[in-house]
Amino acid sequence: MFEEKKPKKKLTPAQAFIKAQMTCVYQERCQQEMRDKLYDWGLFPDAVENTIALLISDNYLNEERFAKAFAGGKFRIKKWGKIKIKIELKKRKISDYCIRKAMLEIDEDDYTKTLKAIIAKKSKEIKGGKSQIRNYKIAQYAASRGFESDLIWDILKREDDLF
Repeated sequence: MFEEKKPKKKLTPAQAFIKAQMTCVYQERCQQEMRDKLYDWGLFPDAVENTIALLISDNYLNEERFAKAFAGGKFRIKKWGKIKIKIELKKRKISDYCIRKAMLEIDEDDYTKTLKAIIAKKSKEIKGGKSQIRNYKIAQYAASRGFESDLIWDILKREDDLF
């Protein structure tokens, strides 16, 4: 009926460091994510902070590099806007400096083209109705993807003739 969860095996600091290195090599990680994993692996606070410090000094962890990779990936692959990316980076306790650096990774022309493509795709999905209501629905959708409302409305007003 009910399966008992097996207690997670506790790792020694040396084992955790090796596992953390492999985790960081596989994919960019932020400090908070690694800190959470280290606690899950049964390390105590001093050991966690020492391991984080070692990972940083050996360049396995780098917040700026993580932020740039995260922002670039979420924009290119998931088509997220800057607002949503910033919120997600803040959730991961990334510094404002690193967030600003990460936002520079997103090319403005590509950003506008992506938003235009999202708006065009959504406008094809929404059939009929008053143009004000259609535009509002399109703007709401684009805003939910993390794009800035003033940019959305600028594009909608310029392309209103096309719809």
